Amino acid sequence: MNYRMIGNILGWLMLFEGIFLAVPTITAAICLESTFFVFVGTALFCIAAGLLITRKKPSNTTLYSREGFIIVSLSWILLSLIGAVPMFLSGAIPSFVDALFESVSGFSTTGATIVNNVEALPKSVLIWRSFTHWVGGMGVLVFIMAFLPLSGGQNMHIMKAESPGPSVGKLVPHVRTTALLLYSIYLALTLTEFVVLLISGMDPFEALNTAVATAGTGGFGLKNNSMGGYSPQIQIVVTVFMILFAINFNSYFFIIRLKMKEAFTTEVIVFLIIVAMSSTLIAFNINGIYHDLGDSFRHSTFTVASIMSTTGFSTEDFNMWPELSRSLIVMLMFVGGCAGSTCGGIKISRFLILFKGMKKELDVLIHPKQIKKIKIDGHTVEHEVVRSVNVYLVCYVLVFAVSMLILSFDNLDLITNFTAVASAVNNVGPGLDLVGPASNFSIFSDPTKIVLIFDMLAGRLELFPILLLFAPNTWKK
Repeated sequence: MNYRMIGNILGWLMLFEGIFLAVPTITAAICLESTFFVFVGTALFCIAAGLLITRKKPSNTTLYSREGFIIVSLSWILLSLIGAVPMFLSGAIPSFVDALFESVSGFSTTGATIVNNVEALPKSVLIWRSFTHWVGGMGVLVFIMAFLPLSGGQNMHIMKAESPGPSVGKLVPHVRTTALLLYSIYLALTLTEFVVLLISGMDPFEALNTAVATAGTGGFGLKNNSMGGYSPQIQIVVTVFMILFAINFNSYFFIIRLKMKEAFTTEVIVFLIIVAMSSTLIAFNINGIYHDLGDSFRHSTFTVASIMSTTGFSTEDFNMWPELSRSLIVMLMFVGGCAGSTCGGIKISRFLILFKGMKKELDVLIHPKQIKKIKIDGHTVEHEVVRSVNVYLVCYVLVFAVSMLILSFDNLDLITNFTAVASAVNNVGPGLDLVGPASNFSIFSDPTKIVLIFDMLAGRLELFPILLLFAPNTWKK
């Protein structure tokens, strides 16, 4: 285990988080908020600690898969802990457990909140909450790799551990260049949404918050009714960008290079089909509520895009919709978007592999001597990837079941507990009943919130990096 290199990268993480804290610090200065001193103090501490830790580069910069997983897990825990400090010290969120919940929810792009009155928060805290989505969406270590050659070509282990989806590949020969390309696309889409929202009538502060929250598919809103108070035009703009950010960013790279066949993969096509079919079904199901098919489609498409991209914005309290719509929304929480995007959930690619694997097993039962490989888009899915997906599903069910049992000690109803865990593990945000779009997660006890904090981190990091922290063999030399 290369502990010196792990410590060095954690130092770089603190340095960069100190730089990220400049966003709320500048906001507090402009708005003349007292939170300025808390944010600037936290930022200076991070920068000083980061410079101190990274001043001496380790002689051995070799990283293997194990170090990659450990670095990612510890980085996200440290990132969230530091992110909670200004929320707590400023008094915006008086409980540190609540502040940590909010910070983890932000960086993991979950968007679940414990704040009862969002509109009462200082603007510096609001922008920090939203900005954590943007930092966590593409991955903070991917961002760092875009600027620093951390460990030669071996930093691919870090990228694989942090990026969502069953497999990650390089777009170009160098990992650093790949990270830079991905973040360039990410930034370009964010700025595009910001400009379109301004044109649609949003003020600059709201447009910036909404753009970074949508980009990270996080969903922290500025209003107590989320996006419900904005114009239909703004809601449509956000709907489009939620869908765009739920698509594999590799697709945009191929579109730029005019390789349309590589861009519109089976995963992307299936994702768009599910969005269209689910939106249509829900629109007709809720048409009795709105009496206007256009409004029904707008609300249904927004909700489906929000849930599948795991953004968590809402225009209406879908908790009050008919059971068919509510059931479909819960199912979509588990599906999520595409691998290589900023969204959560199990991912379309995993479901494709699972369904093709099931079909393969059924064919083998009929023709025992048949040799058949799983293929997607003409490429054979390696056995290691299939095995990883199967193990992921087992771990997912175990984490979900244990979390459900622990939440039951709070003696809340089953739908609340089930959708709270589903929301946390899949990084969605709202659930149903007591954690619906019109409610929040403040009803849970501190121990339960800690379980949900674990679920949010585990879900964002695809389970394995967090679970490996508890494996004894991980720490053996």
